[in-house]
Amino acid sequence: MRVAACLSSLLLLTCAPGAGAAPPNGYYPQKAGLRWTYTSGETQEIGPPAVFRGVRVVPVAHQYGSTVYTQDLMEYRADGSVWLRGVNAGGRVNWYTPPLNVYPPGPLTPGQTWSSSSGTPGSATLKSVSRVMGVEPVRIGTTSYNALLIRTVLTSSGTQSTQLTYFVPTVGVVRYQTADGSQIDLVK
Repeated sequence: MRVAACLSSLLLLTCAPGAGAAPPNGYYPQKAGLRWTYTSGETQEIGPPAVFRGVRVVPVAHQYGSTVYTQDLMEYRADGSVWLRGVNAGGRVNWYTPPLNVYPPGPLTPGQTWSSSSGTPGSATLKSVSRVMGVEPVRIGTTSYNALLIRTVLTSSGTQSTQLTYFVPTVGVVRYQTADGSQIDLVK
């Protein structure tokens, strides 16, 4: 499994409401048909909900041009948490048992941390540890945001990768920095 690709899946679109309060409508985008395009050339699009292995999931396609490379299978739970249930790459689904907790119930607040791991005995274990570092001003083109800066460390088979994500409620991820230091901004 590519750690960087999985980390991107964990952070780019899917976010969940925070602890104790019901999320504002649209706080974490999950409506079918929503699309985000980034300076890397990647477009992400939310598909209609479907049932896979008995679980209601929301697919998120990752594509360049008209080619879909992967599709995340996200579960949005009633408590506001979001879980990565699996990744479909080339028609082959890697189903996470247990699923990975992408975001806890929220809203997310500075200093908040969460972690999860997936894997079974004898298979590779995938572990993620995330922390909201604070609120950071972000300017992209002529638009300014106050974004929640989230640092996530993902470990798989002894390989570790760190990504910074700038999340804006009701908008989604407006910027992220990959493990190699590349900065990717939202275009539209």
